Amino acid sequence: MSRRERLRAAGVEEVDAGYAEAAARLAEVPEKSDRLDPKTKALIRVSLDAAVTHLAPDDLRDDIVDALAAGATRKEVAEVLELTSVLGVHTTTVGVPILLEELAARGEGLDPERTVSAREKALKEEFVAVRGYWSELWDGVLALDPDFFEAYFRFSAVPFEGGELEPKVRELVYIAIDASTTHLFQPGIRIHIRNALEHGASAAEVMQVLELTALQGIKTAEVGMPILLDESRTMTGGTQQ
Repeated sequence: MSRRERLRAAGVEEVDAGYAEAAARLAEVPEKSDRLDPKTKALIRVSLDAAVTHLAPDDLRDDIVDALAAGATRKEVAEVLELTSVLGVHTTTVGVPILLEELAARGEGLDPERTVSAREKALKEEFVAVRGYWSELWDGVLALDPDFFEAYFRFSAVPFEGGELEPKVRELVYIAIDASTTHLFQPGIRIHIRNALEHGASAAEVMQVLELTALQGIKTAEVGMPILLDESRTMTGGTQQ
């Protein structure tokens, strides 16, 4: 379902036709662009509406239908959902550095001269081999709780083991969910833009992902306008214009 159709179905056009038209035209720029192929565009929308920071089940169903119609396999759609489900770990990659800073301020921080265990070294090397990158944001997580880090690593690695999506598309999915209007995880955006470019993504393709992501703001009208219509009609006996 196009954004124009979603706006119409939500009654936005009935409340303010000018706004509905402007929102539809804004959405049509990335939706109609062929910088990304139709399947990839649909998969990006799947990731955005499935992200835990957004979660729009009705839209997600439409996105999955669109992705399957564009040629995506069930395995590919599932892989996008699995990639998207890692978003919660940013609680640790944001929180642990703050914890370490506060511990250091109390004189209780990690000893910079401490010996890194063989297990930590092995996990870091395996992470890089599977995921293709390393960020210093993981250093504190690995040092404070290697068990949690290893469990997360195994969890996040599932889509990479026998997955069907090309590496570039995986990175575009990560860009979308990290750049989500309700998340805006800047370190991840940078890491995954860098990775996407290294896997052959063009600036135009990354830009289209960001544009599709920016459309999340229109959800305010799609959710709010029907409520406004219902409540205004209730209060005026159905005569409110």
